[in-house]
Amino acid sequence: FAGIDGGGVYLSTNDGANWTAENTGLTYADIYSLAVSGANLFAGNYAGTDAGNDGVFLSTNNGATWDSAGTGLPTGIVHSVAVIGTNIFAGTDGGGVYLSTNNGTSWTAENTGLLAGSRVFCFAVIGSNIFAGTDGNSVLPSGGSGTVWRRPLSDFGNSAVAQALPVSDALRSYPNPFSQSTEIS
Repeated sequence: FAGIDGGGVYLSTNDGANWTAENTGLTYADIYSLAVSGANLFAGNYAGTDAGNDGVFLSTNNGATWDSAGTGLPTGIVHSVAVIGTNIFAGTDGGGVYLSTNNGTSWTAENTGLLAGSRVFCFAVIGSNIFAGTDGNSVLPSGGSGTVWRRPLSDFGNSAVAQALPVSDALRSYPNPFSQSTEIS
């Protein structure tokens, strides 16, 4: 999948040799972020005042059709989306971080420790923490720089968020990754 500013969502099923537009149901063609969770694909775009411009859209059929999953987000661009299980974090343009614990049916602001009015451009989940990269230029009177915001996932009062994270992962290849046969467990 690729999200294109002004072009919508495109799907390639042959390693990028060909691309097909998959935009049925999207009401705004600028795609700023994509996130996948199982069979669910989320696209962050523009949350406007027009009906249907809700900022986050959900596809459950490989992008063939899209439904709004951002009702209740503030007006503006959703620059980033992170998905952990059925929990979605949306990074907004001036509204900070929003969390949905029900696949986008409703949203709550989760901005403790975040500078008011921050634009959130990216997320990273590392261990039991979520990090957000922000741009403070729009809100700091001195035109200062952005910050990195960190919160433990347990702060969100939803044990399902923390439980959705893998406890550990490993890749073991034996007897030798260069032999003609390799077993990966």
